[in-house]
Amino acid sequence: MVFDFSIALTWILFLALFPLAFFWLRRAWRILFKRDFSEVALRRGEPPPDAERWAPYSGIANLAAGGVAVGIIVLVVVFAVPYATWSAAAGTTIWCKFFADFIISRHAHRTLGKGAAR
Repeated sequence: MVFDFSIALTWILFLALFPLAFFWLRRAWRILFKRDFSEVALRRGEPPPDAERWAPYSGIANLAAGGVAVGIIVLVVVFAVPYATWSAAAGTTIWCKFFADFIISRHAHRTLGKGAAR
């Protein structure tokens, strides 16, 4: 096996799953079980004024993404899942998590125009 650019990227993606899964599951634990809303729907580092309202959505997104990442790690290590399968699942999980966080934070921090009732 020759070490080239694609092998390096494969290892980077696989090794990046470990800290991603850790941080996502830790954030889900803090939000869902410890009731720490300081990391809910962050926008520019600030949680929304009604963070408790958005906590279940943010917690579930983190729990799902962390669980899928751990599942991918187990499948690769234990069952030797083919590269195309696990890299597609990992990439899709990462992008969906980023999009979910973006959507949740924008809805939580929405500002209504003049005269709009809440």
